[in-house]
Amino acid sequence: MKFLRDLQDKQRPLFEKGGKLEKLYPLFEANDTFLFTPGEVAKGPAHVRDAIDLKRMMITVVVALLPCILCAIYNTGWQANNMIQQLGPDYDPTGWRASILEIIGLGFSTTSILSCVLHGFLYYFPVLLVTFIVGGNCEMIFSVVRKHEINEGFLVTGMLFPLIVPPAIP
Repeated sequence: MKFLRDLQDKQRPLFEKGGKLEKLYPLFEANDTFLFTPGEVAKGPAHVRDAIDLKRMMITVVVALLPCILCAIYNTGWQANNMIQQLGPDYDPTGWRASILEIIGLGFSTTSILSCVLHGFLYYFPVLLVTFIVGGNCEMIFSVVRKHEINEGFLVTGMLFPLIVPPAIP
């Protein structure tokens, strides 16, 4: 960790005011505070002295979201597998999700937890990926333009958004 801290400190002048990469300071700061605790401390007696900051608080929210996400993934997969089973043996599911499930050999069983979880994950993950890519880029652009720190809210929003849209969103 000392090597990483020294490397970050060595690069800091490039990103600070007057440095070659000053416009990218929010990216540097986001990386630095992700890896290490921020150096700012409270100065007055009215402040609560605590080691937690916004990034650590958002990680707590992400951990609290995990059971909800796992339940949604399982439920989506179960619903999809249940519908495929109700359509009968003559129905032949098509599409990339069906191809992946057939390649793995799990099928569309509602009694297989792994089949339901994987099928649901194949609905959740693409939306999550698009949300993170778009949200992360927007957050990065706005932080650079406005010269603010990168806010971790897009991480939580990116995890919540796929939960509120229909699973078969294009």
